[in-house]
Order: sequence, then C-alpha cells, then structure tokens
Amino acid sequence: MGKITLEGLEFFAFHGYYDEEQKIGNKYGVDITVETFLEKAGIDDKLSETIDYESLYRIIRDEMARPSRLLENIGERIINAVFDNFPTVTFVEISVSKFNPPIGGICRRAVVTLMRDRKE
Repeated sequence: MGKITLEGLEFFAFHGYYDEEQKIGNKYGVDITVETFLEKAGIDDKLSETIDYESLYRIIRDEMARPSRLLENIGERIINAVFDNFPTVTFVEISVSKFNPPIGGICRRAVVTLMRDRKE
C-alpha cells in the first residue's frame, strides 16, 4: 500500500453559495491524496501499474469546471470520480479551498477536507 499526493492545484472557477460568486468566479485550491497498491509499479517501473498523475489531475479539473454552491459538494464529486476511474484506489483525502471567501472579514482561505474509504 502507498500514497500518491497532488498538492497545490489551483483553479479559477465559478463556485459559491451566493449567486454573485458564481458569476464573478474566484480562485480555488485542491490537495488530494489517494491510497493504492504501489509495490508492482515500484518493481516493474510501469505507469500502467500506478495512478497516472495527469489522469488524476484531469478528473479534478473537470469537476472544478462544474459550478457548485458548497466546497463539500465539489470534494464529494471528486472522490466519487476518483473511485469510479481508479478501481485500485482504497482511500481518498481531499482538501478544497476558496481563496478570500466572502465572510465579512479578512480570511486568506476557507478549506474543507473530506476523507473516505472505498466501500466494498
């Protein structure tokens, strides 16, 4: 078992609880860690035996392009897509952050972190 992590992914997207947020857009960040079996990839040195970073990124990019009201919804959609596309992934942890959220004060980022095991 091992972990693969993509950190510091950034997107400009149109999410937010308020309609105005969905019109003007904002900067968002994503960090994701997936657990999977990495021994065979380590021995065979073949991309087909592991999780392709580009494919994982595309899943996240595609879900970030679909507007949502809540960061929790974005995270759940990404987790579901990862499990759907990578049968060997056993666990996902994802943090989705909104830069400069409209909370009436200074806040650099609001972050939601979700974790889920694959349900057999």
